[in-house]
Amino acid sequence: MSDAKNAGAKKNTGAEKSTARKHTALPKAQILIEALPWLTRHNGRIVVIKFGGNAMIDDELKAAFAQDVVFLRQAGLKPVVVHGGGPQINAQLDKQGLVSEFKAGLRVTTPEAMDVVRMVLAGQVQRELVGLLNQHGPLAVGMTGEDARTMTAVQHRPTVDGELVDIGRVGEITEIDTGAIEALLADGRIPVISSIARSADDNHVYNVNADTAAAALAAALNAETLMVLTDVEGLYEDWPNSDDVISRITATELEKLLPELSSGMVPKMQGCLYAVRNGVETARVIDGRVQHAILLEIFTDEGVGTMVVPDTDTAAEPGTDTEGSA
Repeated sequence: MSDAKNAGAKKNTGAEKSTARKHTALPKAQILIEALPWLTRHNGRIVVIKFGGNAMIDDELKAAFAQDVVFLRQAGLKPVVVHGGGPQINAQLDKQGLVSEFKAGLRVTTPEAMDVVRMVLAGQVQRELVGLLNQHGPLAVGMTGEDARTMTAVQHRPTVDGELVDIGRVGEITEIDTGAIEALLADGRIPVISSIARSADDNHVYNVNADTAAAALAAALNAETLMVLTDVEGLYEDWPNSDDVISRITATELEKLLPELSSGMVPKMQGCLYAVRNGVETARVIDGRVQHAILLEIFTDEGVGTMVVPDTDTAAEPGTDTEGSA
């Protein structure tokens, strides 16, 4: 009799453990269900991601970024990564005794500096990122804007204090050929693109601002979303008087704010503006210091940055109203 009771007790204990395991896993199921509308909407769509800021130099953030990008691909999206390499370029220029100088938010690039930029972007930053992505499978393929004439450029001369300024081998994109990128996407790969381009006029190689390059590629690829990782929470409403972040802004509203922005934010926000005015549904500036910021922005009700939308916005996310962050 006692043996039977003990057996029953053991059976009940096993059932209780099974129930406990189910309850422990429930939050994971709820997270997946919350993501379902976004997974359905974004399936098969191209997302261009500009990789930069602290996410490029912090090992944990780099690993989390790679996981996010692979997750997007495995979830049915088509991620394209465009990267710069400001911190790494600065470090290498310092080693070689070359001065880092910026005008209008862009790096002044002498022919000597251009050699360093090209070496660091294509030979160091790109290779490391491709390696991180390929830890999860044979997915990533590195290329530069030079490859297959993906990006063609001319010298860019910005206006500073009302005058055109020569900042050296800094390029302005004149043409994009998306053929090589589209072929990689069709093959299930993740293109990782260094932001350098060759000129059709003088055959020089130019340093193209990565924010600008990502925006141009997003438009040319008819991407659904452009995501720009940065080192701030987003676009501040009244910096430095307030640290309130603008969660959503239209193209016209952003255009009015551009003259008031810090020089470092100008290329990022100009890129977002260009993207949404050239067919990209949304452009997002997100805090790359937050682990898994990309997944938080795309697949949850609460975003982690600023979303730029066209003036006639029809790109509201599923399950949110027009005031939502994501």
